[in-house]
Amino acid sequence: MAIFDDDPRKKARPHEIGQDLALLSAGELSERIGILRDEIARLEAELKAKDSTKSAAEALFRRG
Repeated sequence: MAIFDDDPRKKARPHEIGQDLALLSAGELSERIGILRDEIARLEAELKAKDSTKSAAEALFRRG
């Protein structure tokens, strides 16, 4: 039996949808809310970028 594991440990996911929240402290819940808000902002920015690209493509093809 080896003293050290050769396999690196997987990082715990900061939040998993549907995860049991009962064991988390108020501070941990606040931290997760912040993480999720940041992720929502990132998703909204990407959606906005895709919408503007789509609008530009549609405008180009309407002219032609």
